Amino acid sequence: MLAVGLMSGTSLDGIDAVLCEIHGSANTTTVKQLSFLTLPLPDSTQAKIKQCCQNNANVAQVCSLNFELGELFAKAAQAVCLQYGIETTQLDYIASHGQTIYHIPRNTTEYVASTLQIGESAVIAQRCGCPCIANFRVKDMAAGGEGAPLVPFSEYILYSKQDEAIALQNIGGIGNVTVLPAHASIDDVFAFDTGPGNMVIDEAMQCLFNQPYDASGNTAAKGELIIELVNELKQDPYIVMAPPKTTGREVYGSEFTHNILNRYATYAPEDIIATLTWFTAYSIAENYRQFILPNHKLTQVVLGGGGAHNATLKQMLSDELPGIEVLCQEDLGYSSDAKEAIAFVILGNETMHHQFSNVPKATGASQKVILGNITYPN
Repeated sequence: MLAVGLMSGTSLDGIDAVLCEIHGSANTTTVKQLSFLTLPLPDSTQAKIKQCCQNNANVAQVCSLNFELGELFAKAAQAVCLQYGIETTQLDYIASHGQTIYHIPRNTTEYVASTLQIGESAVIAQRCGCPCIANFRVKDMAAGGEGAPLVPFSEYILYSKQDEAIALQNIGGIGNVTVLPAHASIDDVFAFDTGPGNMVIDEAMQCLFNQPYDASGNTAAKGELIIELVNELKQDPYIVMAPPKTTGREVYGSEFTHNILNRYATYAPEDIIATLTWFTAYSIAENYRQFILPNHKLTQVVLGGGGAHNATLKQMLSDELPGIEVLCQEDLGYSSDAKEAIAFVILGNETMHHQFSNVPKATGASQKVILGNITYPN
């Protein structure tokens, strides 16, 4: 089958679109990447997403943005197919994660556990002339899970080894880890969000340097750690929360970053970026020390997502995890940028085969369920 996977994460750097050839299902799945691109999100759309992620967004804004993003997701699918020389009508399906607007992983006194990803699948199916699978998180939450992380199933399919335990650490806007124990079955795989990825760093870079991100970690490399801020960030309550757990922009969004920037405004901007970069590395490593390493002797940590290109962050993480090899997806012949989009191709394939693709040990769901809603074209 031919399929496109679409992913727009919390970093808001663009819509990742990957065209794949996929065969089989579950343990027999084989995937070949044919084409990949990232369609940048217009500045105006990024601003609307950030606004809709805040508690003061109104229903009309979310309603409009749902269809606006549907058009953009459709364009991303069309662009990646055009790059390869085919039409979207030749696809067997498109699998779209959508854009997370808000995620409430657990019941609170005020809200019911719930999640909302937008980017209307009916628009994608209509523009592209093929089935579109979307809304992947909600069925897991209906089964008592947190609706995330969803990539562990695909990581088990692609990366599991029989003789050693490895961790797959994605660093997008948020960091999340999948642990593949030695001799693991799908029921042994577990995963959770480790905390901030690039989100806080990117927001600070935009405010302090008018740059969307810290290219290769060059700015952080010029700074020194602010010890007072280091000690403060070590007390972050999410880092010590036991899995299963998920987080997002509602915790580590602009309000979190601006609070820090306002209180540490007298420090050199490079020092602030260095300390926030350290915080991402520390949050990952501290989660490993508390919740992974006591039971699993990791031999490798494989980085994916945009943060894999940040050399300073990678070195800081290596320093935090002595004795464990820290690699990137490219070291294994894969793409750091395409990884999550490929994951949704795999999840969509299971949906088309009427098979489960959540990992209850990762999400906390009570059972394995088929993910996603399918919208068919005319």
